[in-house]
Formats: sequence, C-alpha cells, structure tokens
Amino acid sequence: MAPILKVVNVTKYFGGVRALEDVSLDVEKRAMVGLIGPNGSGKTTLFNVITGFYPPDRGEVYFKGRRIDGLNPNEIFKLGLVRTFQNPRLFFNMSVWENMLVIPQDQKGESLLKAPFTRLWLNEEMEIAKKASSLLKDFGLKDFVINKVSDLSGAHIKLLESARGLMGKGEMFLLDEPAAGVAHTDAHKIFSFIRRLRDEYGLTFFIIEHRIEVLMDYVEYVYVLHNGRLLSQGTPEEVMRDPKVIHAYIGE
Repeated sequence: MAPILKVVNVTKYFGGVRALEDVSLDVEKRAMVGLIGPNGSGKTTLFNVITGFYPPDRGEVYFKGRRIDGLNPNEIFKLGLVRTFQNPRLFFNMSVWENMLVIPQDQKGESLLKAPFTRLWLNEEMEIAKKASSLLKDFGLKDFVINKVSDLSGAHIKLLESARGLMGKGEMFLLDEPAAGVAHTDAHKIFSFIRRLRDEYGLTFFIIEHRIEVLMDYVEYVYVLHNGRLLSQGTPEEVMRDPKVIHAYIGE
C-alpha cells in the first residue's frame, strides 16, 4: 500500500540559510508518527512546506498519490490534509464555540441560495454542533464554550487549537506541539484521545512534540531532524538508542 504522505528530497532556503536539505520521508495511512529534533532543526518549516505555506526550493510532496507542492494551503486542506500551529491561529474575539463551528468548509447554510431554507442545512448544522460538543468535552473545554478565546489561559488556547483542527473533514492531521503548555496528565489525555481517534476513524497523525517522554508512549515511528536534515528514523526505541540523536540533544 502506498503511503498517504510522501516527501521526496525537499529542500528549503531562506536567503542563504538552509532550513531543510534533501528531506525524504513516508507516513503510512492510519499511523501515528512523531517528528522530533532540537530547536531550529526545521520541523515547523517542514510542516509549512507540506501544507503549502512555503514552496520547496527543490523536491516534491505527495498526498494520497497526488503531488501537492505548489498548491495553496486551502486547496491542500480540502484534499483532507489538516494542520495545527505551534502558535495558535484562532479568532480571539470570538467564543470557543464559534471558533469550532467556523472550521468545516462548504457548509450548506453558508450558501446565499440555501441559507433561507432551514431544511436544506439543519441536519448538517446539528451534526457539526454534535461533533464540536464531543471534541470540547474530550479536550476538557466544555465549561468554556461561551468564553471569548482571549479570556482563556495559554493551556486552554492550546487545547482549543488541537480540538479545532479535528473539526475539519481531514484524513491526515499534522499537529504542531499539541501538548505544549499543558500539564503532564493533560498531555497524556490529549495523546490518548488522538490515538482513539486514529483507531475509531482510521485517521493518520504526524506530530511534532518537544515532550518526547509523552510522544514516545503513543507513536509507532519517529523521524528526527537536525540542522535541516534527516538525522535518524525508526521505532521510538531505536531512535532513543541512536547515538546521533543522543548527541544532537545533548549538544542543544
């Protein structure tokens, strides 16, 4: 079976600074895969290239067998590849509930022709609300649905970013530090929920996470970036025993 995501020799420069060089990797469908590396190793840049925010200077990106480098982020999103951000990009003057409901694209009720006819969009609206309610409950945010995002703590904002990312009709999710800023117990809850989503709905997750002690308990495979290049890859056990990985983190 072909991988759902394939990155081939991706290279990215910013001016004369190399951010990524000849990075190649595969992510299999229904896998949970980690991406780790010291600060500045190119992890978020790789996510930005994959999801169309940066064009690669060289190399190719394939999603479900289709080449997607060169597409706009919204086009990639519609194909079913969804990402969250290290620095949450939310509507801070809107409520938690409103932030959840705006994510699903092509809602029937948004059409000027269909909006006046409730019967055409009511069932869809109810399903979206049901999904949002379930996600907010699972992420511990059900008591904040009417709060403005600007009134939330940093930890709750991060939880909302992850929950909101799952509102899209995605098949694969790129999560950029979903457990950053939350307590250790809550971090495990987040990853347990991600794994349950994978198992129940056949989703695929590619996850950047600095809290390696949490990440390694949940992913099946790990890629390690260092100075923009792929340093190591393998199972969590193999990667954690790799002298190159140990040296990269000690040298950080």
